[in-house]
Amino acid sequence: MRDEADRVWSGSWVAERLGVELVGDDRLTGLLGLALRRNPKRAHLLVSNVLGKHVPQSPSVVYDHGFELGRRVRDLLGADEARRAVVLGYAETATGLGHSVADGLGPAPYLHSTRRPVDGLTPAGGFEESHSHATSHLLLPEDPTLLTGDGPLVLVDDEFSTGNTVLNTVRDLHERYPRRRYVVVALVDMRSAADAGRLEEFAREIGARVDLVTAASGTVRLPEGVLEKGQELVARYESRSAARDSSAGAAPSCPAAQSPAPLGQHPQGARGTARPSPTGPPPGGDGTDPHVARVDLRWPADLPDGGRHGFTPAHRERLEDALPAMARRLADALPADARRVHVLGFEELMYAPLRLARELERTTDVEVRYSTTTRSPVLAVDDPGYAIRTRLVFPAHDNPADGSGERYAYNIAGAGFDAVVAVVDSAADTPRLHAPDGLLARLAAHTPQVLLAVVPSYAPEAPHAPERPSMLPEPLRGPAFSSYAPEEVGWLLQDLSDVTLEAPTEEREEAIQSGGAHYAESLPVEYQPSEQYQELFHAALDTSAARIAQAVGVVTETVLAERSPRPVLVSLARAGTPVGVLMRRWAQHRHGLDLPHYAVSIVRGRGIDANALRWLAEHHDPRDVVFVDGWTGKGAITRELAQALEEFEKTDGIGGFSPEIAVLADPGSCVRTYGTREDFLIPSACLNSTVSGLISRTVLRADLVGPHDFHGAKFYRELAGTDVSVTFLDAVSARFPEVTDAACAQAKDLLATDRSPTWEGWAAVERISEEYGIHDVNLVKPGVGETTRVMLRRVPWKVLARAGAGSDLDHVRLLAEQRGVPVEEVDALPYTCVGLIHPKYTRGATGADGKAVTL
Repeated sequence: MRDEADRVWSGSWVAERLGVELVGDDRLTGLLGLALRRNPKRAHLLVSNVLGKHVPQSPSVVYDHGFELGRRVRDLLGADEARRAVVLGYAETATGLGHSVADGLGPAPYLHSTRRPVDGLTPAGGFEESHSHATSHLLLPEDPTLLTGDGPLVLVDDEFSTGNTVLNTVRDLHERYPRRRYVVVALVDMRSAADAGRLEEFAREIGARVDLVTAASGTVRLPEGVLEKGQELVARYESRSAARDSSAGAAPSCPAAQSPAPLGQHPQGARGTARPSPTGPPPGGDGTDPHVARVDLRWPADLPDGGRHGFTPAHRERLEDALPAMARRLADALPADARRVHVLGFEELMYAPLRLARELERTTDVEVRYSTTTRSPVLAVDDPGYAIRTRLVFPAHDNPADGSGERYAYNIAGAGFDAVVAVVDSAADTPRLHAPDGLLARLAAHTPQVLLAVVPSYAPEAPHAPERPSMLPEPLRGPAFSSYAPEEVGWLLQDLSDVTLEAPTEEREEAIQSGGAHYAESLPVEYQPSEQYQELFHAALDTSAARIAQAVGVVTETVLAERSPRPVLVSLARAGTPVGVLMRRWAQHRHGLDLPHYAVSIVRGRGIDANALRWLAEHHDPRDVVFVDGWTGKGAITRELAQALEEFEKTDGIGGFSPEIAVLADPGSCVRTYGTREDFLIPSACLNSTVSGLISRTVLRADLVGPHDFHGAKFYRELAGTDVSVTFLDAVSARFPEVTDAACAQAKDLLATDRSPTWEGWAAVERISEEYGIHDVNLVKPGVGETTRVMLRRVPWKVLARAGAGSDLDHVRLLAEQRGVPVEEVDALPYTCVGLIHPKYTRGATGADGKAVTL
């Protein structure tokens, strides 16, 4: 099997059937093979031959590729800059590669992102992969100052394909910890021609230098219809695999080894004979099963198992000193006649197994190969021209935060290993690992001997919470703060009315997109509506008051029935505040309830006001709190709230707050509790403070908001002459009697249906971001409400309007005309409209297509 594979490119099977080509450096086909996977965006998978993830490889080859890239980065930076650098690797595939790059760079500390949260440890950052609906990666350094320096940040991934993940990371980190230089490192640069210039453009936007270092470069040529052909091919081979597993009496969902090619039984190695998985007591790694034995590595106390929480040069020295003795213990535990051994790492735990394998290879005459388990499901085809020959499927065994599921180990079955050394951290040494269908049993079916080596999971101590004042201030209320009646809402904010915070829209946009400022550190100049625009507002209110009233009734009845009979309404200021007031009024109208209602601040990228949560927990049962917002766009605030509450529970030990948000309108299908999922004009979105109690957007700036303060906001008393806040509330409330029956009936129907979020809005935003060359979902604002905000607060680029959209967009069209922004009609748009923020704003900017844009 191995000799045959050595003569054939491991991408030829896919290339012949789908017409996929790798074009570029001569080294590409040596570095990469091809496989297939079930994926709605890309059927083919580039499989690295030197990463040590899917393909067993000599550990020296794996390590040397990363180390050499680190040497090249050191030469690029120079000695002085290299000493100030920090290396960041990506979970899960590049954790070992990034660590190897850090070794090559020299004295650099290393950190990798993780999908495993740690109780009590507050993330220093987080970022998303473009396909994900939730924050995919957390940054959890034990020393928070690791990311705050101004030296170069070196970001390491296995491949650089579109650049989206790297740009998302840099954008997030540069906003928090700006620096002058970044270096992006990857084994292969596979960007398309369309993506090739984005890195340079992005560097200009943020005002920093961004370099790229790779081992090889090229691109993938895909013929027309390749996605559909690939999906059909995957489905056909998976059905063959399932049929064969059923006929063999194996459970199709978790067979011991899968290889969907129609080649009969998997070939076994020359030394091992296939045997069924154990049917007796599960192998415990303690000598009860002769095919599984535990090896005590004597891992040094308090030495991190990897870079999840940071790995310093001092840690590196301790590891280098300990490696020879640990490798000797592994060698002594191997069977006497073992000549071919595989060291198998575990998901993010790549570096420690890699160094153990390399030391074993260096100090013995055993042929050593190395790879790791993975979360990534890939089709297996037993053909020498295909990169994934076999796969082992087993249940997750580390109690992952995202729930149980299948995990995989590739190209081990049938490879003829005399022994497999499984290296896991102690968090993964669970009963599932030792179960009859667990990883150890799957391995034992394909090798005479399995050794289990457990590395202690490094868990940094949670920092002590800072002392806090015993008394937080009482909520601000009207008329001293806001034009709402005092019983309508209490603002858990501090009054910054005397502080000048406003800046011209164009100046704010340039600062925000360059990474020089966060949007919550300043305020836009309040829009003063023209007489024509005010007429549009009142016309829209007359038209939609009954529809809004019914939606208010639906969402309030749903909350009362499902969440709490006496909820504490907590609006997300400021768009949620008018809705919270209306929900409170409905509860009085329909049920005679006098519900408490507060408004708190939540800031994208910074989370919810923790002091406001503490105040709420002191005065109410957190289980009764229902967070309220006006509408959903793509769901960014939904995700922000969920993450913030999770972090708050870890840091403060206060639980019970539900992350579910109740909204008036959910066009993005991001929440379960809503009044409607239609995307229509909510008049409160037409204006800023003059329909929100004369309160500004919330402000979070370090020089104004201390650790024991509520977030801030301004009360624009001077705008009282144009204030329509109470006018809006009264117009909607007046329609409650006529819509009560319909709202209650609709709520009853909704309670009996599946209201699970589909995140359709997020998918649409991702598609629009790519189609229009923006490559940043934060600059795509879907829905009537969000589009209006773009027109009033940001530098708009263009507006996409659903073909045939009617009067709901009259005010948007007027604003677009006033600002010289084109409105483009689009068929099959999932929202009534979408606002696009200028993607590359500087004064005199051009659009993503290179053409001048009228601002």
